[in-house]
Amino acid sequence: MANHCLTSDVDLRSRENNSSHRTKEIDRDRLIVRRGQPFSIAVQICDSELQKGHLELVLHLGKRDEVVIKVQRQRSNAGHWWFSQQALQDEVMLTLHSPPAAIVGQYRLAVLVMSPNGHIVRKIEGISFHLLFNPWNQDDAVYLPDETQLQEYLMNEDGIIYSGTAEYISSISWNYGQFEDNIMDICFEVLDNSREALKNSEMDMERRSDPVYISRMITAMVTPLKPKPRDEAHTTSVERFKWTGSVPILRQWSSSGARAVKYGQCWVFAGVACTVLRCLGIPTRLVTNFCSAHDVDGNLCVDLVDTFNSRKDSYWNFHCWVESWMRRHDLPKGNNGWQILDPTPQERSDGVFCCGPCPVTAIKEGNLQVKYDAPFIFAEVNADITHWRVLPDGQRQKVSPSTVRSASHCASTQPNFLKLFCIIFTIGSNEERAVFEKAGRRVTQSTNEIAEPPRLQLLIKHAKPVFGSDFDVIAEVRNNGDEDAHIQLMVLATAVTYNSLHQGECKSQTIRVKVAAHAGHREVLRLRYKDYATCASEHHLIRVKAFAEAQGQNQPFMTMTDIPLSVPELLVQLQGKAVVQQQVTANISFTNPLPAPLKGGVFTVEGAGLLSAAPIHVEGEIFPGQKVEIRFSFSPVRTGVRKLLVDFDSDRLKDVKGTATVVVRKKSRAYIPGISGIFGNLGFETFTDNFIFD
Repeated sequence: MANHCLTSDVDLRSRENNSSHRTKEIDRDRLIVRRGQPFSIAVQICDSELQKGHLELVLHLGKRDEVVIKVQRQRSNAGHWWFSQQALQDEVMLTLHSPPAAIVGQYRLAVLVMSPNGHIVRKIEGISFHLLFNPWNQDDAVYLPDETQLQEYLMNEDGIIYSGTAEYISSISWNYGQFEDNIMDICFEVLDNSREALKNSEMDMERRSDPVYISRMITAMVTPLKPKPRDEAHTTSVERFKWTGSVPILRQWSSSGARAVKYGQCWVFAGVACTVLRCLGIPTRLVTNFCSAHDVDGNLCVDLVDTFNSRKDSYWNFHCWVESWMRRHDLPKGNNGWQILDPTPQERSDGVFCCGPCPVTAIKEGNLQVKYDAPFIFAEVNADITHWRVLPDGQRQKVSPSTVRSASHCASTQPNFLKLFCIIFTIGSNEERAVFEKAGRRVTQSTNEIAEPPRLQLLIKHAKPVFGSDFDVIAEVRNNGDEDAHIQLMVLATAVTYNSLHQGECKSQTIRVKVAAHAGHREVLRLRYKDYATCASEHHLIRVKAFAEAQGQNQPFMTMTDIPLSVPELLVQLQGKAVVQQQVTANISFTNPLPAPLKGGVFTVEGAGLLSAAPIHVEGEIFPGQKVEIRFSFSPVRTGVRKLLVDFDSDRLKDVKGTATVVVRKKSRAYIPGISGIFGNLGFETFTDNFIFD
C-alpha cells in the first residue's frame, strides 16, 4: 500500500527558480517557471527507498485532469518532458526539463517511489507550479532575440497610450500591472472561461501550447467588457468607467464571477489584452492607429454618409489594438514576427467577436489571404474614403473631394521613447497603389496623373481651445478661378466621441456669399461654452464641417476637421523619498477650469508596485476657478521606478489625468548598537522588497 505524503516533503526552491526564470516580479513564494528552461526541486527521500526502487514523475493539467503527462527519465527529443535526479543525503534533487512547446498553465506534480516490481511504495502529492511562455528561449514560438524589446514589451508594467487625432496627438498613461498580486491567476481564469474551454475543456487544454490559439482566445474574452452605450454619454453619475489601468478591471471581473465589467473603450480593451498577454509571457505592444476606418461591407472602401441615424462605414479618430510577437507555424514562410490582435468588439470572426492574430507583414504587402481577419485590418489602415450626402428624396450625392486617400495616417506604440511608424506606404505612391491593387481593389486613378487644382477650396482654421472656454472657428472659401462664384456655405459644429458617434449639434450657420475671382471669404463661427457643454462627450471633441454649393456647379464640396478641447492636467507631487513598505505622502492639486461648478468629484489613484486602485471623493461642489488639494498616504510594496496615476471625474468634467514618477528604494541598512565589538558595522538588510502583498 502506497504511503501518501504532501508538500512538506518538498522544497520547490521558488526564489532561486523564479529568479532564473524571470518571474520573481510575479511571486517569490509560488513556483512560476518558463517553458524550455530547466528548474530544480528538492524532495525528501531516503537512500534506502531509492536503493529498492526508482522514481516516476507524473504531471496533471486541468481541473478534471484533462491532460496527464508521464515525465520521461531521460531525454529522448525536444518534444517531451524529462527529468534527472541527484541524491543528496536524505533528499533528492529533481531537475525537470519542459519542452519549448509545452502547454502553459498550472501543473500538479506527483512524485512516485516505485518498487522493482512496479508497485507504488510512496506517493508525494500536492506539488503545484505554473508554466509560462518563454521569449528568451530560441525554440519557443514567442522567442524575441532583442533584450531591450523584451524589457519594454514583456517586463514593463507602465505604458503610454497615444490618442487624440492625427493632427493633435495626446497620450494616456496606463498601468498594465501584469505582475501585481493575483493577476496571473486571473489571466488563467480568463482562459478557463473562454467559449472553447467551456465547450471542450480537454481539446482547449491541449491547444494551450500555441500562442496563436491563446492570443485569439484572449481577444475574444476581453470583448465582454461592455462598450459605453450611446444613451449614457451625458450621464451625471460618476460611474467607474474612467480606467487608468488593467488591474482593477481584471480583479472586478474575477471577483464578480466572470461577469462583464462596465464600461470599456478601445484603449481599455487593448490595455487589458496587453496585460494578460505579457503576464503569460507573450511579448506585446499597444498600437494606436489614427484615422482608423471601419469597413462594414468588406469592400476596402469606406462610405461616409452625412446622417447619424444608421449604421454605416465609419472612421475613428484613433483606434487601439495590440501586436504580439510570435512565429506563425500555421502560415507560409514570411509571416513571423509582430501579429495584430484587436480585442475591441467590431465584427465577427468565425462567429465570434474577435480579431487576429494577423501578420503585420501581410498587411504591409496587401496579402489578404492569410488568417486571421486580414481584409478588415487592411481596411482599417488603408481604405479609400468616399463622402456622400443624403438628398431630400433619399438619394445619395457624392461630395467633392470624393476620395480622401487612405483612412489611416500612422500608428504609434510606446517603447522607451515615442516611436511613430507607418503601416502603409506613402499616400498615393506607385508602391502604395500597387499594394492596394494586390489586396483586391481596382485602382481607377493613375498615380502618374497630375490632378488639376480645384477652382474652389474650403479650409477650416481654429486655435487650440481649452474645454470650458469660448473660441472661434473660421471657414474660408477660396476662389482660384477667373470668374466670381456665388456660394451657399454652411458651417456645422457637433460634439462627437473619438469613434465618431454623434452626441448632438452645438451650433450651425448658413449664408449666401459672392466670392470674387482669385479672392476668398472667411466666415467666423463663435462657439461658447454653453453651446457645447450639454452635448460634449468625455472625449472633449468637436467636429466642424464646412459644406458649400456653388451656383452652376453640379457637385458640392466640403471639408471637415476634429477639434480636441484640451483639459488641464492634475498636479501630482510626492513628499520626501519613497521606501519600500514605508509610508509616503502625495499631494494632488486641481483647479476647476469651467465657468460652472463641478459636482460628484472623485479622484482615483493607483500604480503598479505602489497601491491598488482607490477612490478619493470630494465633498461638496468645486466652484469655477476653485483649487482643490488632496493629500493621501500609501506604502509602496515593490522597489524600482514606478508610476503613480491619478484620474479625476465629475458631472461636467471627466477624464482629467495626472502622473508622478516614483523611485522606490530598498530599506536602509539597520545597525544594532552594542555589538560592533564582535561584528563591526555589520548591517542587517531586509529582503522583503519585491514581495507582493495584498
